[in-house]
Amino acid sequence: MPVALLTALTFVTAAGANVGETIVRRCTHGESLGGFSQQAYNQALKDLSAGTEEYSNCAQLIRQAQLAAAAGHGGEAVSSGPTAAIAPTAEEQKAIAQAPSAGAAPVRLGGGTIHPGVVPVNIASALSTLPTALLATVVFLVVCLLAAGGAAIRSKIRGRGAP
Repeated sequence: MPVALLTALTFVTAAGANVGETIVRRCTHGESLGGFSQQAYNQALKDLSAGTEEYSNCAQLIRQAQLAAAAGHGGEAVSSGPTAAIAPTAEEQKAIAQAPSAGAAPVRLGGGTIHPGVVPVNIASALSTLPTALLATVVFLVVCLLAAGGAAIRSKIRGRGAP
């Protein structure tokens, strides 16, 4: 009998240790995260790998499920999908319906005016977004071009001054 009890405890402990991994797996597969204990959610947060944490919103979803469970909702109020759709308000629906006929009038936003269809050109920002190696190559080519042009001009000037 003690051996059977010890074996049963071992399986229960192993099952409890894997519950965090189960929650993480369910999250990464878009399944429901409801119905777990606070300790299980804490374990799942500890079991999150760096890659899962960086490339998914599982940490946030697990915390939301944990809060829902604490509030008595059993974690079922949480959507584990990639995004949760929010229905537009009546004012937003009206704006969406009027958008095709609104035309391209300028819009004031945040103290500035936005002109639809106009892309502002800023040379400084265009140059600052170039990779450093490419920018260095362009500068080198311009310097070489100026040096070659200067040498050609100098030879023409010297050629005229000679008898």
